[in-house]
Amino acid sequence: MFLFYTETFGTCRLLKNKNAMINQDTLEFYRELRVNNHKEWFDRNRKWYEAVKKDTLRLTGELLARIQAFDPSLGHLQPKDCIFRINRDIRFSADKTPYKTHIGIFMTPGGRKLDFAGYYVHIDEESGSFAGGGCYMPQAEALKRIRREISGFYEDLEMIMNAKPFRTTFGDLDREDGVVLKRPPKGFDADHPAIEYLKFKSFTATRELEPKLLTDPKGLDAVVKIMKDLKPLNDFLNRALRTEA
Repeated sequence: MFLFYTETFGTCRLLKNKNAMINQDTLEFYRELRVNNHKEWFDRNRKWYEAVKKDTLRLTGELLARIQAFDPSLGHLQPKDCIFRINRDIRFSADKTPYKTHIGIFMTPGGRKLDFAGYYVHIDEESGSFAGGGCYMPQAEALKRIRREISGFYEDLEMIMNAKPFRTTFGDLDREDGVVLKRPPKGFDADHPAIEYLKFKSFTATRELEPKLLTDPKGLDAVVKIMKDLKPLNDFLNRALRTEA
């Protein structure tokens, strides 16, 4: 049974849509936080946040159990290992609002702090929600290992990219601004068969989640399907990252 705190009435009541992927009242918390992103409001609504956190852990636990069934490398993880703190790091940011207004869930063999490919769910009604994963902007040594794996085993990557499940769900790797070099990286010939992938600095694939899926009981099934289609890419990347330099 889930409860949340209402600031207006100072009482607790049952969460709605308890069978949804994420509860409607959890989304409502973040809507309110966007327009009241300051410590005073958060402190007044801390009980509501605690209910939101429980709902997020519940979703993470259900998702993690489903993914562990086809990816045993995550078998040691607990839900608490996979969610991020709501507090923002504002030390070097022009935006001084103290709290994140989205949910981020990252499931990776190394936990949140290590440089491995993993599965990511982003829930944000304002900017858009998505699911997928991979290895986002790896550090220099990790990037070197991934490029070496692509160079030596590009047929494996090509097979993953061309497989129908991956192609249908993702199309290709994400091509955000700044993640693909204009010229070949140092040490690789321009005529290498996999040069277009060797130019990448980040290796992620994501699929947008329609807003209606967030509170749909079938939303979890949709996310798990996305993660299954992502797994071959994660396996390839983690094979590279586990290889000795």
